[in-house]
Amino acid sequence: MPAEMSAPRMIGESAVFLEMQEHVSLVAPLNKPVLIVGERGTGKELIAARLHYLSPRWQQNFLKINCAAFSDSLLEAQLFGHEAGAFTGASGQKKGYFERADGGTLFLDELATTPMAVQEKILRIIEYGELERLGGSQTLKVDVRIVAATNEDLPTLARQGKFREDLLDRLAFDVITLPPLRARAEDIMILAEHFAVGMVKEMGGEYFHGFNTNMERMLLTHSWPGNVRELKNVVERAVYQCPDRQIARLVFNPFESPYRLSSSVVPDTTEAPAQAVAGSAVPDLSEAETLDFVKHVQEYEIDLLKQAMKRCQFNQRKAADFLQMSYHQLRGYLRKYDLLG
Repeated sequence: MPAEMSAPRMIGESAVFLEMQEHVSLVAPLNKPVLIVGERGTGKELIAARLHYLSPRWQQNFLKINCAAFSDSLLEAQLFGHEAGAFTGASGQKKGYFERADGGTLFLDELATTPMAVQEKILRIIEYGELERLGGSQTLKVDVRIVAATNEDLPTLARQGKFREDLLDRLAFDVITLPPLRARAEDIMILAEHFAVGMVKEMGGEYFHGFNTNMERMLLTHSWPGNVRELKNVVERAVYQCPDRQIARLVFNPFESPYRLSSSVVPDTTEAPAQAVAGSAVPDLSEAETLDFVKHVQEYEIDLLKQAMKRCQFNQRKAADFLQMSYHQLRGYLRKYDLLG
């Protein structure tokens, strides 16, 4: 099997990952539709490709389309094709994805976004293998295996009348639910090492020095809302930012900045006196002649920072979370008051 026509490699050793892979291998040879369900970044497109290349159709076309990337009318034209003059700008006949995938597999990503009219036509193809191009009257026969993917709860959408229940029944001959990365803790460091080595090679390096214990802990305790895609970005970002390939820091949110405008980081000082911590009481000004406001505020901030750092065992990320600020904001304050040492 040529390299460009082989099942894509997927990496992992956790029990849930291996169970999912076994599920894929079991259903791949069947000439039945499959629905892939998973959060963003879990690898739904890779699973679709594995289903194709592990099937008897592996030498035929494997086409993929993101249904959310087109307007309703354009999606219909893309999927089913059109005749000349079918709509404004349709200067000639065009085959759609279903025709072009005849004999092979068509991957429909973001299936939940498809309009009802398109869902009805997909159902007809699954049931009868028939379609008509837009603006055409000839019924065409196609033999296409449909693999669809979504990160939505389709049964709930179907009950709400937002997705055709009969189409859901047809597509759900078998459903492969992809585990999120947080459920694959054993795979996190395996994947991180793989992505780091790949990035080092891409940048012309020869050796990856590895992650230190603190970074491993950070990688293992992060919630990974973006799953494997997010992990890949975090690791590759860390590698390229360190010329000697000895990773110094991990940036989980590249949007973090002490200068980022956000209502969530605008300090609310209306209740600051009532929230003063022990040792930083607001002074009684009733009998004071003058007050060095700047100095007092600085002392107050320094005391808050020191207490927060001590409370969080000098873990800067935990201290930032405790103080409800970004990591880079905290670093800015610590640098300002020479508290990084």
